[in-house]
Amino acid sequence: MIEKDPKLIFIIGFVLVLLGAVLPWLMILQVVKSTIFLNFLAAGASVAGLVLGVIGTAYYVRLNKR
Repeated sequence: MIEKDPKLIFIIGFVLVLLGAVLPWLMILQVVKSTIFLNFLAAGASVAGLVLGVIGTAYYVRLNKR
């Protein structure tokens, strides 16, 4: 599945990075109460999204290399 559709991994990574950026913004605006769990969730989502984005991009380049 991964080798057939690396764009899916890239999209999941993008969503995680977006979540890692939006959650702290909502905490700053005090829309969502800042808790230690949400802080770690935002940081973890950002790092996991970055890693998945790099992996998805690497698979895409590897499969479409000429």
